[in-house]
Amino acid sequence: MITFFSAVTLLLAGYFIYGKFAEKVFGILPDKPTPAIANSDGVDFVPMSWPKIFLIQLLNIAGLGPIFGALAGALWGPVVFLWIVLGCIFAGAVHDFISGMMSLRHNGESISEIIGIYLGKHIKRVMLVFIVFLLILVGAVFISGPAKLLAALTPESLDAHFWAICIVVYYFIATIFPIDKIIGRIYPIFGVCLVIMAAGIASFLSRICILTSYQSGL
Repeated sequence: MITFFSAVTLLLAGYFIYGKFAEKVFGILPDKPTPAIANSDGVDFVPMSWPKIFLIQLLNIAGLGPIFGALAGALWGPVVFLWIVLGCIFAGAVHDFISGMMSLRHNGESISEIIGIYLGKHIKRVMLVFIVFLLILVGAVFISGPAKLLAALTPESLDAHFWAICIVVYYFIATIFPIDKIIGRIYPIFGVCLVIMAAGIASFLSRICILTSYQSGL
């Protein structure tokens, strides 16, 4: 229990302290319009409210983290807290922040295009090949993982293969339609569910901690 709340404290401290440091070092441009506004086309560049963007980004960052994090904790014990907490603060969060800000500074370009600007077209091609293989691996995980989870929660007739097909179809639909039609409407709902789930788990663990302390006192 102490390990859990220590990890939460470190994550909050990392956000407010190290996050501020990373922001200062990078040097954001608050007065410059974002690509969603400057390049608004109603398809890929669509302005949305910050609550929606926050929930979408929260869901994108979390992904299968709550599931794999719990499994990793069961396999390797409390040391996983160090891996998750330090990795989130000094690697994952900084990576997402800097890559996003680089895209903002370059008119919404992808990371491969930005690499081509600074390292040349040959390195850009190498990066594109690497990205294709990486996306195949990530796509496989983000299809098989949710499919197996949904199969465990539904009748046997709806197996993992069925849910995998549904997820692939959803991915294609979400890619073809404008970003505010599918992703902008569905993702915030799941983001709210994720926040409620996290708050519920935190409340449950707090009660266990209080109960354990009370019983120890008796």
